[in-house]
Amino acid sequence: MSATESVVSVELVEHAPATRLVLPDAVGRALAASDIVDATPDPYTPGHWLLRAGSKVGAVAVTAPDGGGSVTVRITPKVPIVRLFFLLGHSLDPKRNWRDSEVEVAQHRDLLPALAHAVERQVDRALRQGLLQGYRPAEESAVVVRGRVREAEQIRRRFGTMLPIEVAYDEFTTDIAENRILRTAVERLLRLPGVPRDVRRRLLHQLARLADVTAIVRGQSVPNWRPTRLNSRYHQALHLARLVLDGSSAEHAPGGLRIDGFLFDMNKLFEDFVTVALRDAFRGTSHAARLQDPHHLDLAAAIRMKPDLVLYRPDGVPCAVVDAKYKAEKRHGFPDADLYQMLAYCTALGLPEGHLVYAKGNASHAAHQVRHSGIVIHQHALDLDQEPAGLLADIEQVAELLVHTSRV
Repeated sequence: MSATESVVSVELVEHAPATRLVLPDAVGRALAASDIVDATPDPYTPGHWLLRAGSKVGAVAVTAPDGGGSVTVRITPKVPIVRLFFLLGHSLDPKRNWRDSEVEVAQHRDLLPALAHAVERQVDRALRQGLLQGYRPAEESAVVVRGRVREAEQIRRRFGTMLPIEVAYDEFTTDIAENRILRTAVERLLRLPGVPRDVRRRLLHQLARLADVTAIVRGQSVPNWRPTRLNSRYHQALHLARLVLDGSSAEHAPGGLRIDGFLFDMNKLFEDFVTVALRDAFRGTSHAARLQDPHHLDLAAAIRMKPDLVLYRPDGVPCAVVDAKYKAEKRHGFPDADLYQMLAYCTALGLPEGHLVYAKGNASHAAHQVRHSGIVIHQHALDLDQEPAGLLADIEQVAELLVHTSRV
C-alpha cells in the first residue's frame, strides 16, 4: 500500500489489537475525526497510522476534503454472522426468531454483505404477492368535491371563487409508510461499499418493484408503521429495513469530511438481546421486568439513573437489577466503572445483590462482596458462540438466579 494512493481499503476486526498501516495523513486525520475507529499517528514512523476497531462493526467510506484521499474501512465482528443475526432477531421479536433458512447469512463473513443479502431476501418475500396498499391522507386542488372541503384553505387561496376546490381525502395507494421504508432501505444499501455484485443486482430488481413509491428524504423522520394482520408478511423486512436506516449514514463533518456507510454497535445489540430475553423469561410469572426503568440516586431526585432492567415483585417492590455490558470497562486492569455503577443501583434501590451480564471473552464469571455494605455484585458471562438453544438456556439460568437472590 502506497502513501500516495488516494483510495485505501482497510480490514479490521472488532476489539482486535491495533493494526499498523501506511495511510495518507489526510485520510488518517479523517479517520481520527470520524470516531469510527481509534486512529493515531505512529510516533516512530512518519506516514504510518495505528488503527484499532472498537465495538462498531460494518463498512464505511471516509473521504477527506480537498482531494486528500479516501478510505473504506470494513470491521468484522468477532461473533459469527449467523449468531449475530440470531441476537438481532431475538431482540426485535422473541416470539419469531429468524431461522437460518429465512435469513441465509451463514455463508457471509462480513456484516454488510450479510445484511444486504438478508434485506433483499426479506423484501422479496414481502413483495411476492404484490405491494401492500393502504389509505394515506391527501390534500389537493380539484374541480370536483372529493372527501371533504378544506374551507379555511378555500377562503385563503381562492378568495371566494368556486373552482378549483381545496379538498382533503384518504387515498388508497401503495405509497404508504411500509413501502416507503423498504424503498429507502434498498436505496441506502445500493450506495454502501462492499455490497456483493449479485446482491446489488437483486436489490435493483426490488427497487424497480418499488418505483412508484416515494423514498424518505435524508433528514426526514422515518414514518411510523403498526404491525397488523394485513401487513404481517412485511414485518421481518421492515425490522431489517429500519436497522439499515438507523445504522447507515451519509454526513458532512466539520472541515468537509464525508462519511458514508453502515455501522452497527455491538454494545447496543448485546444490551438489547440480554434485556429482551430476560424480560421474555419472566412473561407469565408473578414478576415484572421493566427495561430502562428511570430511578434517582439521591433523595432530591436530581441524579437520574436508568438500569437496563429492574425486576419487580408482585407488590411492585424492586427485587433485582441487571445491567448488560458487552465489554468490561477497565482502568489499568480493574473493572471499576461497571462495578461502581451497579453499586449505585443497588444502594438506591435497596437491593442486596446486583447483576452485570457480559459476553464471554470480554469478562468472566465472578462475585464481588462490597466492604461495609453486604452488597454482592455478580458478573455473568454469556457464550455468544453457541447454538441459540444453549444461549437461551443460559439466559434462563440468570433469570432463575435473579428470582432466587430476591428471596434471600
